[in-house]
Amino acid sequence: MEHRNRQHHIERLGEALREEIAALIEGELGDPRIGLATVTEVQMAPDGRAAHVLVAVVGDEHEAERTLQGLTASRNFVRREVGERLQLRHPPELYFRLDRSQEYESRIDQLLQRLKKRSQ
Repeated sequence: MEHRNRQHHIERLGEALREEIAALIEGELGDPRIGLATVTEVQMAPDGRAAHVLVAVVGDEHEAERTLQGLTASRNFVRREVGERLQLRHPPELYFRLDRSQEYESRIDQLLQRLKKRSQ
């Protein structure tokens, strides 16, 4: 029973982190490298000490890399701000990664369309 409660706590913390980090990226980070980015998911480590923040970036590969560099440079600021806002004694370490699920989804759709045309 206790394991389930811990897991539920980690999931709620991940969702709260996603919301707060998204708000920070949209309004408070002044780094010019950060483009139009959306936080799609936060994957928490089982112990809650680390969080992988998946970010989808509008634009080409170069713009995505620049945005990721800007986010990585500001991760200590984001961690401190999120810790204060959520009143966390030990906020998790943040690791920003690009979310490529939209690219994979569109590629799979293209392949399925080709397959559908060939079978007709």
